[in-house]
Amino acid sequence: MTPGPDDPPPRRIIHVDMDAFFASVEQRDNPELRGKPVAVGGSSQRGVVAAASYEARVFGVRSAMPSVTAARLCPDLIFVRHRFEVYRAVSQQIREIFADYTPLIEPLSLDEAYLDVTDHLPEGVTATAIAKQIRARIRQATGLTASAGVSYNKFLAKLASDQNKPDGLCVITPERGPEFVLGLPVGKFHGIGPATAAKMQAMGIHTGADLRAQTLDFLTRRFGKAGRYYWNISRGVDHRRVSNERVRKSVGAENTFAADLMTLDQADEALVPLAAKVWTSVGRHDLHGRTVTLKVKFSDFRQITRARSLSHPVASEGELLSIARELARGVLPDPRGARLLGITLSGFDAPDSGPEQLDLFP
Repeated sequence: MTPGPDDPPPRRIIHVDMDAFFASVEQRDNPELRGKPVAVGGSSQRGVVAAASYEARVFGVRSAMPSVTAARLCPDLIFVRHRFEVYRAVSQQIREIFADYTPLIEPLSLDEAYLDVTDHLPEGVTATAIAKQIRARIRQATGLTASAGVSYNKFLAKLASDQNKPDGLCVITPERGPEFVLGLPVGKFHGIGPATAAKMQAMGIHTGADLRAQTLDFLTRRFGKAGRYYWNISRGVDHRRVSNERVRKSVGAENTFAADLMTLDQADEALVPLAAKVWTSVGRHDLHGRTVTLKVKFSDFRQITRARSLSHPVASEGELLSIARELARGVLPDPRGARLLGITLSGFDAPDSGPEQLDLFP
């Protein structure tokens, strides 16, 4: 692909994605789980799969799947409770490896990140060679495998990292990029979620080739501002930069309960670990938020939020918990019972240093 006069020069971008990260950590730390179908998450009626090993994925088990569905698909499935502090520690090990190669690191979650190595390649060393080194060092340091994609933009690098999983490497050159996307289903494109993919398919847009056949005017009329992005990626074009200056807008934690909470006392107790989780994160990143939001999902799956904004930043974990409890008193108890509670702190006075997953899985 030859850049146009207004196009930035091609970058050398690596997307690293750990293989079945949470489940692989559990298999690493417990030899009895190796080679067996494992799901990280609760096994109760309300449980959700946070991650599945590749042995479990053979049976159709996937993350975000209800645990009862996963157990039905794979009767021998072994459920393991999550250990997020362990996953975060391993993630930090991996990011320290990334930092040896470039300061331009954009984490997407605990287990994947973009690296722009364009301006940090030693003479005679390719981005592909760097990706191989990173994967080898991750294995040596953590005992885990990672897959990597190398390309000239973020969209294609992420697509590439999915091609040879697990423990794989794929390179999409500027010459290959525009044609690479043609045969792929639109549902495989990063940035096109299930709902948008279904909308496209209803219009007869099933593959990258179908998407490229649409005019820019058609796509912007049907998909708004995202239409230009879809038009570009169908041609292998993505001008987004790898950024390590992402600003956190909120920090939250939530939990789904095995049994509905029917009393205010139960809710008060359930809010304690959520407030602690949020406060730990904002303290780690030196954030100062003014708005506390409570989320409640009832047993009929209806969901409400209540928020309170202060004139000053929340000063302590105790104040955060107190405000959340006051908000809860405005909506609970409820005869439907609460199946989920969540606390979010937002309205920060300072930018954050990076994204972090805080969801609590049942």
